[in-house]
Amino acid sequence: MLTTFDEAYQFVLDQKVCTVFGSKGSAYASLWDNTGLSEEKPKEGGWSPKVMAVWDWKTRIPQTYPETVFYGKVPGGDAVLMEMNHFQSIHYPSSYLDVAELDPLSQEVYDLIRIEPMYTGPLRKRAIEKVACTKSQFDTALKKLQVSLNVVRSNDPKHKNDFWLPMREVHFDIVSRHES
Repeated sequence: MLTTFDEAYQFVLDQKVCTVFGSKGSAYASLWDNTGLSEEKPKEGGWSPKVMAVWDWKTRIPQTYPETVFYGKVPGGDAVLMEMNHFQSIHYPSSYLDVAELDPLSQEVYDLIRIEPMYTGPLRKRAIEKVACTKSQFDTALKKLQVSLNVVRSNDPKHKNDFWLPMREVHFDIVSRHES
């Protein structure tokens, strides 16, 4: 069972793809299900050691090893950590969908990110103001953009919250290699 950052990193490399939190019906192993830390909350409050570790690993592994680990979402919406060679050679070519093939709201949200990358909160506010969508509709559009590999969360450690960028800005080499 995983108990350290280094073990979690090695687990991602060995698995090629793993979900962050377990998901029924997922074909992938999860960090959560393979972590051997306590799920008991501290008496003084806060998160359990297991929640704290898995949350830290899902952010810190791709920040520490951006050349070897990708963080994103797979069809179905599960958050995953993926070994970069698998991402480049298998996942990206089979999962990329041009933004023009997505629904109008997803295209609008993509345009907002393309014009000015930003944090989720301000992005949601702008989208709601611009297209009069609900929070739920926005969240679905953002998830579609992640699953279709059009946007990606920044790995820059200075960002403490999810900061969204076009995939092309982060992985230009991969995107350009697969363009028709």
